[in-house]
Amino acid sequence: MFQNQPPQTPGAPLPPAGAGLLLRALFKRGARTGDPPQLPATVFTCTAPGPEALARYNALLGFAPDAQPVSAHYLLVQRAHLASMLAPAFPFRLPGMVHVENAIAEHARVAPGTQLRLATQLRFEPATASGARFCVLETTAWDGSTAVFGCTSKYLALAGRRGGARSAPHPAPALPLFAGWDVRHDAGRAYARVSGDWNPIHLARPAARLFGLRAPIIHGMHSVAKALACLEAQGGHVRAVGVRFRSAVPLGASVQMLHAPGTAKFALVCEGRLAVEGSVAFAPA
Repeated sequence: MFQNQPPQTPGAPLPPAGAGLLLRALFKRGARTGDPPQLPATVFTCTAPGPEALARYNALLGFAPDAQPVSAHYLLVQRAHLASMLAPAFPFRLPGMVHVENAIAEHARVAPGTQLRLATQLRFEPATASGARFCVLETTAWDGSTAVFGCTSKYLALAGRRGGARSAPHPAPALPLFAGWDVRHDAGRAYARVSGDWNPIHLARPAARLFGLRAPIIHGMHSVAKALACLEAQGGHVRAVGVRFRSAVPLGASVQMLHAPGTAKFALVCEGRLAVEGSVAFAPA
């Protein structure tokens, strides 16, 4: 996820979060023919969240008021990834894509309101035996010539053929109960207000059903941020996190967090199923 050299181009302004970007994503046409093309890197200029925006994020997710969570970097990165996939040459439709992995690492602290450039490279993994296709977006954020953070996201872009025995659910790791929370029924809207992610699957049952879900689900990075807030309350600043999203967390559900203090791994369990598994690295004391 780390690019060694800053981008040579100044970059275009990062598209703002909101209805315009959402509508472009919902109506993006795909062309699933042959091998996906190699797409050029994108570069966007943007401003890191200011103190007020960061305070709203922290209050919603449970961080200390003056915290600078590593998960908050995803607020910018997600827009850069979405804008990159909106390129006409991107061969898949965006509705129905599934976020399966995410990793964020902080290389240097970013002061609120800092001007940044986000350089993103998109690549496609070879098709699996079932025909499934995954795409990976790797972003490095630059403050001048200094790389300040990196993020890698992996998406299931095209589901494979169904058939054969169904895979067993992923078992939860043998870790003690560390924390827990209830996901409010309005949590999807609340997180959308601070993140700009108004994907309909997170908002209301009718909208979720249009996309094949029985009920609306909370954003995956909402769950990750809640977990990091619990960890930071006990162990200091988290400078890196890597997660795999295993199953969805419905609005109104309860989440149990498994973690052994002093270790890196954690897991989130919802309704008896593993929802998220991951690991963290803390900044030196």
